[in-house]
Amino acid sequence: MAMKPSVAIIGSGSWATALAKLLLNNVSSINWYQRKQEDVEYFLEYGNNPRYLTSVEFDVKKINFYTSLSDCVKHSDYLILAVPSAFLHETLAGLKGEELKTKSIFSAIKGIVQQYNLIVGEYLNTYFEVPIEHIGVITGPCHAEEVALEKLSYLTVASVNAERAKAISELLNCRYLKSTISDDIYGTEYSAVLKNVVAVAGGICHGLGYGDNFLAVLVSNAIQEIKRFVDAVHPINRDINASAYLGDLLVTAYSQFSRNRMFGTMLGKGYSVKQAQLEMNMIAEGYYAVKCVYEINKNHKVHMPITNAVYNIIYGGAQVRKEIVNLSNVLS
Repeated sequence: MAMKPSVAIIGSGSWATALAKLLLNNVSSINWYQRKQEDVEYFLEYGNNPRYLTSVEFDVKKINFYTSLSDCVKHSDYLILAVPSAFLHETLAGLKGEELKTKSIFSAIKGIVQQYNLIVGEYLNTYFEVPIEHIGVITGPCHAEEVALEKLSYLTVASVNAERAKAISELLNCRYLKSTISDDIYGTEYSAVLKNVVAVAGGICHGLGYGDNFLAVLVSNAIQEIKRFVDAVHPINRDINASAYLGDLLVTAYSQFSRNRMFGTMLGKGYSVKQAQLEMNMIAEGYYAVKCVYEINKNHKVHMPITNAVYNIIYGGAQVRKEIVNLSNVLS
């Protein structure tokens, strides 16, 4: 019987914790990089994450904790990146390309590396020269909170290397999680980024008092906007209505667990961007993503009224209600 590959999780947030829970259904142990020694010590004493998904209990004898990223990478075949995109470059800065080139690296980040305006896969390929066939994406539709509750959930694992995608897919599958495989690493990753922007827009509208009827129109226009963008960036044959695209958009735009929707709701209720960020305990990826997508789209010139509206509100100083009224006039 073939040995299962050693898998490392890089990150300590809610999604990293949910992925660790999933993996430990299928492997005897995992490697887990956590930046703070005090968090590791808490984990070892109490058996749960001190900050996120605290109700999830772990058998710590099955976890090899590392506070040295280089050591964690050295002892792992597969790396799953699950840190906020804003901190990825800082997290990996101490590594050399030689340490990563032979690893299979899957991004579960759903964000853009803002220092380079690149999705994670492109960043790994450009900055560390990791071959594209070694890179993959883990995307939704899925919220960490529902994984913690063991509610039936679905994931998409994308890679141009079907064997690597299948390996990660099989390690994640369990009684309450089903995964499918895709070869669309660019489309799934960009879609995962854009759905966060849409969720911010949906939250803004909710905060302003718009109802479900308008949100339905917003989301139906959003999937068209996402299709236009991913087709421009990476034109291949894809079904934009598949769960990796439309499903992920729906759950992020509608769910009570969506931190991007929560962030947008605060903006709609009159919070400043700074106030909303201070109020939240977690990173809203849409805040960073919208600026990066806006800049990337200067080259592609795709019609993106929802993205533009969110950008204008967050970075352009636009009056929130007026911007959403203007948006509502171009939606159909």
